[in-house]
Amino acid sequence: MAKKGMEVLGIDIGTDEIKGCIVDTESGKFSSEMKTLKLKSTSTHKVISTIHKLVSSEFKWDGPIGCAIPEAVTKGVSLSAKRLDPSWESTDIQHLISEITETSVSVINDTDACGIAELKFGAGRDQSGVIIVLTVGKGIGSALFSDGRLFPNSELGMMEIRGLSAQDRASNKSRKQEGLGRKAWAKRIEFVLEAYEEMFHPDLFILGGQISKKAEKTLPYIKINTPIAGASFESEASMVGAAVYAADRVQGLKVFYM
Repeated sequence: MAKKGMEVLGIDIGTDEIKGCIVDTESGKFSSEMKTLKLKSTSTHKVISTIHKLVSSEFKWDGPIGCAIPEAVTKGVSLSAKRLDPSWESTDIQHLISEITETSVSVINDTDACGIAELKFGAGRDQSGVIIVLTVGKGIGSALFSDGRLFPNSELGMMEIRGLSAQDRASNKSRKQEGLGRKAWAKRIEFVLEAYEEMFHPDLFILGGQISKKAEKTLPYIKINTPIAGASFESEASMVGAAVYAADRVQGLKVFYM
């Protein structure tokens, strides 16, 4: 586990902004005010320069950094460019950020980071077995765990279910486009979760993103066999999880990663 009191700067790269906060990786709480910088473009150049400003000017930070990105990533290399600029494809983003900030950097998929935050501090704490964490927003992000170990970059939202991807069927974006009420939206999500049940036989679903903001208006309408919990964290989850992941890597640990 991360050492008590170890602080890491957690950064969340979004499609229109970059957020950052110093995180106490033992408690999961913020040690600083969260700061946000807007993005005019998600090209690697613009993102890296904005991160440099956030790290050097806003935080004046020279310690370890954990960075969450909305793309599949392994060993610091972005494997996709489905949500960000095409320049992210096969880019060693970890090396670029480390080079410009002159400090240790760890990069992880943003929903995987959210999952780590939930398992260490939130709805999945002290839970064993297979846990699926879903962030339901513009799309559907996923993090898949087995006895606390992460299977990275699962991208279950891309899974096709009866001719339509899970996120095209049940994301918050599709709900808004089709003008669905909460009850109708819940049934769409239920349909997706049933498909995941048949494939993974999970012990727990944790639902975050837009659905967790008014969970009491949606979750009661979802009727499946697997227990469901609303996410404990909101927009700060990816920063917390990325910071925890970075702290573990700095210390040579693999607490969550397989």
